[in-house]
Amino acid sequence: MYLRHLQVTDFRSWEHVDLPLEPGATVLVGQNGRGKTNLIEAIGYVATLGSHRVANDAPLIRQGSERALVRVAVVNEGRELTVELEIAPGRANRARVNRGAVGRPRDVLGILRTVLFAPEDLALVRGDPGERRRFLDELLVLRAPRYAGVRSDYEKVLRQRNALLKTAGKRKGDDPYALSTLEVWDNHLATAGAQLLAARLNLVADLAPHTAAAYAGVAPDSRPVQISYRSSLGEALPADYGVPGGQRAEEETLAGILVEALGASRAAELERGVSLVGPHRDELELMLGDAPAKGYASHGESWSYALALRLGSYELLRAEAGGEPVLLLDDVFAELDRKRRAKLAEVAVSAEQVLVTAAVDEDVPAELTGVRYTVSEGEVQRA
Repeated sequence: MYLRHLQVTDFRSWEHVDLPLEPGATVLVGQNGRGKTNLIEAIGYVATLGSHRVANDAPLIRQGSERALVRVAVVNEGRELTVELEIAPGRANRARVNRGAVGRPRDVLGILRTVLFAPEDLALVRGDPGERRRFLDELLVLRAPRYAGVRSDYEKVLRQRNALLKTAGKRKGDDPYALSTLEVWDNHLATAGAQLLAARLNLVADLAPHTAAAYAGVAPDSRPVQISYRSSLGEALPADYGVPGGQRAEEETLAGILVEALGASRAAELERGVSLVGPHRDELELMLGDAPAKGYASHGESWSYALALRLGSYELLRAEAGGEPVLLLDDVFAELDRKRRAKLAEVAVSAEQVLVTAAVDEDVPAELTGVRYTVSEGEVQRA
């Protein structure tokens, strides 16, 4: 899989850019603040319908404009598809494939698959659990686009159930109608939650060996790493779920466990007015040796761990059907020492397509020979 063309209009700092692309390495070089990352962000947005830098779409629109357009031509196994996204905060975004409208923007998911490594990824190790849950869910969608709908359904059910808990809690749980309605939402939450939880558990089981191998390659002198999934279900979760080589997690089993757990936590949930059980309370645990990486990993180890998570994701997607993902490396070589640079460059050279941004040419490893562009104020020129 590779991008043949990128076009953006009124996206971030760019009024308009037409950028031809080709397989192999493409390097965008320019001083900070010239818009290199904005182009990488636009590509990533097509793949995930989200930004790796901000939580909502409003900052993606160029100041003074009402909407932004991103169009890419994607070639996968000889077939080319053109995807166009219109981003308009406050209104429904619109999407087209080969100039024909699609029902929902998320219908374009899966056409382009990317793995992005950026300075913000340090939050995967040092940030709160939400960062790691988001990492898992975005990787799930890249692996199987239908999970975008599963994730959306779960979040809707969770909001409805939390609203009902707050209402019933204020009435001290004495409203029979509210309690019976809550049982209905328990079942809805368990059904949607079981789908998301099973997918996450199976993903972690598959991703763990790739992450451990990537970390050993990036930091061979460091302690070994291990990732695991910690569920709010605690010991009720089968011990071999989410474990490499273990049993594959089954939605039906998990739905039953979730219903029981929700019933057991009913009093506490009514008192606090929030759902205390479910995938929204779970954590991807990152261990470095015998200690949690968060709080114990050095700066260099944290960078290595974040890199290993992305390289592990890349190798996982690469080994599965759907086309090799495009590798996006946003201004990261300057953050890495010689050994980590060499390992990342080794993977990048083997990629079908890799796009790299850097402030200066010296930040880019010599192995990444390919097309180079100079990015200046409002302009991209082939070097």
